[in-house]
Amino acid sequence: MAFEKHVVQPFSKPFSMHNLVFHAISFVIGLSIGIVISLHLKNFPLVFQASLISTNSSVPPGSTSQVLPSTPSPVPQQSIPPESSPTPTLPNSSSEVALSFSTNGTSNSSSVSLNEHKSLMHNMSDEELLKRASMVPSVEESAHPHAPKVAFMFLTAGPLPLAPLWEKFFKGHEGLYSIYVHSHPDYNETVPETSVFHGRRIHGQPVYWGTATMIDAEKRLLANALLDISNQRFVLLSDSCIPLFNFTRVYDFLINTNLSFLGVFDDPRKAGRGRYNPQMSPLINITDWRKGSQWFELHRDIAIHIVSDTKYYSVFQKYCQPPCYNDEHYIPTLVNMFYGELNSNRSITWVDWSRGGPHPRRFGWPDISDELLTRIRNGSECVYNGNTTSMCFLFARKFSPSTLKHLLRIAPLLLDFDP
Repeated sequence: MAFEKHVVQPFSKPFSMHNLVFHAISFVIGLSIGIVISLHLKNFPLVFQASLISTNSSVPPGSTSQVLPSTPSPVPQQSIPPESSPTPTLPNSSSEVALSFSTNGTSNSSSVSLNEHKSLMHNMSDEELLKRASMVPSVEESAHPHAPKVAFMFLTAGPLPLAPLWEKFFKGHEGLYSIYVHSHPDYNETVPETSVFHGRRIHGQPVYWGTATMIDAEKRLLANALLDISNQRFVLLSDSCIPLFNFTRVYDFLINTNLSFLGVFDDPRKAGRGRYNPQMSPLINITDWRKGSQWFELHRDIAIHIVSDTKYYSVFQKYCQPPCYNDEHYIPTLVNMFYGELNSNRSITWVDWSRGGPHPRRFGWPDISDELLTRIRNGSECVYNGNTTSMCFLFARKFSPSTLKHLLRIAPLLLDFDP
């Protein structure tokens, strides 16, 4: 039996070195591609998650989702109280001594919560109060839907004997005015709840004529009034002041001008420049020095500047001592230095200095007549908003308590008050 011979060849074709190198390179490239794809697929969930977070970073209005930005946006300084200032304590409606910041209206002030409270009693010191008031919005920053109000600030030692006349003045104009009363802390007479002065008294300190305590009281009044951003004009009045026109005419006069009304002048006499202390230089020079009436009417921006100032006030406290009187020089000098172009350089509170002496004439009941009030109301000529007018004074002083009965008799007809 014959057997076939089979020759077994390991390869059908000879395997060259060139083919071996080619296959090795292909294997390395394939392995590298696999590793890259594997790593990419492993990181894909993290990339996808980051994409979702980025997409949701802008929350639409009304959404309840809250996303914290990486860098907090700055908060306006006026919108938050300083950390050192305590949160004001809101009284109940029966509180006797209270600071009221709105009249039958609401305030949008972000410094203190006033939205649903007619009056407010705070526990701030003078320093904290002035600091808080210095942070409130100015006129341009305090746009709000409510009508602008005039703050009537009464500086008195005790009662307001002419209050019934002022009651008639304010009657029917709720929401257009605010009232603040600074009296001696020992004065504790109760004000009827039906009175517009009820709950309008602020925390006061003793005031002594001719001293810096006068300025302290004025700053205290301004600071409390500034906390209500609806207040745009600020009138300082005494317990012997009376209105010369009805509320509507006074309100329109003040609201429709950008000028403040503060008597400021350069008095070369001993009672003027003679009171300047050279030690005030270089912060306050003799060319800056001014004299003026204590009884002012101010625009909101100037009021903020006054309550914010500590630099110049400290100089006055130290170097303006009798016969230098702070109330006659501090605010006039400050306004002259920084806000001269916004001041009318005249007062709207009439007084009679015709008899000379350190104090103006005081009127009693025999002096009250239609002729006197008509002369005060229309006996002058001045410029208002570029036009000449005889309506130069809105208020007058000094009227004693004995004049009340006669003023109430005249007011309905002459002053156009409600009877």
